[in-house]
Amino acid sequence: MTELVFFTNQVIISGLVLGCIYALGAIGITLIFGILRFAHFAHSELMTGGAFIAFLLASLFAAWGIVTPIPTGFVVLPIAMVLAAILALGIDKGFYAPLRKRGAKPVTLLIASIGVTLMIQGLIRLFFGAGSYSFFETEAKEVFRFDLTGIGSTRPLVITEPQVLMILVTFVSVLALHFFLTRSRLGKAMRAMADNADLAQVSGINTALVVRVTWIIAGALGCMAGTMLALDVTLKPDLAFNIILPIFAAAIVGGLGQAYGAIAGGLLIGFAETLAVFNWTMLLRPLNAILPDWMQLPPTLALVPTEYKLTVAFVILVVTLLVRPTGIFKGASS
Repeated sequence: MTELVFFTNQVIISGLVLGCIYALGAIGITLIFGILRFAHFAHSELMTGGAFIAFLLASLFAAWGIVTPIPTGFVVLPIAMVLAAILALGIDKGFYAPLRKRGAKPVTLLIASIGVTLMIQGLIRLFFGAGSYSFFETEAKEVFRFDLTGIGSTRPLVITEPQVLMILVTFVSVLALHFFLTRSRLGKAMRAMADNADLAQVSGINTALVVRVTWIIAGALGCMAGTMLALDVTLKPDLAFNIILPIFAAAIVGGLGQAYGAIAGGLLIGFAETLAVFNWTMLLRPLNAILPDWMQLPPTLALVPTEYKLTVAFVILVVTLLVRPTGIFKGASS
């Protein structure tokens, strides 16, 4: 039972948290691709920028002496999401909209997004430096430890308060997005434009409004993903830049242009990474009692070392491109 609890702590909880972050980030990428047909590499900086906005708001709350019953990062998250959505709209209006009006090809927009990535990251480093920050400099991170000695485990089940809130917030956000896309007129217009932009425009759909709403959703969810990542680890200028490729892999594996595919892909990549770096000796060591000496399990038995965790996403991505190029939910061919 101790081994199962260790597996739950290291794989199930960690994989679910990482999968939630990947899923929220991948939703923004897949929506932008579905509507505007280009890969937005600057989405990582929307996530990082949103996290820094939330950090500034949380710092203001701390300076004003405002004490909240849950981590302040979650309290200020709705405000930060609104500001991040405005930032996303500003980036589109300032950089991508002029290129679209000139008939720029998707590859041109992709290159422009790389330039936007470097610009935003440079601005963040200019104002905040290259150091790390923590949302919990002025408040404690509550850790829940559930004693399981009653069922024969010597290890407690451990989960932090931010992780519990991350899972709940992600569930609520995904549910809200589902109802928006399936029940609202604007959500149906977004789905129609993702299927066929020209036909949607001929049908009388306000495509300019759909583009704006797409950036609002992408910016807000990107802020949420970045803030949750910063609450789980530490906040730094390259916070989301280091995970943008796994997030893209999640979007492609799920099916580009499919929001539900992004959720499935994010969870798949998150669990795959945690399973790959998990030390399976901790779970299988009871077998040492029945194995001969020459077959004893090594102290460390992981599929890949922790420093190579990102390669897991690429392996899954390559297999998906070879076997099912449209992804799990049959999105645009990648």
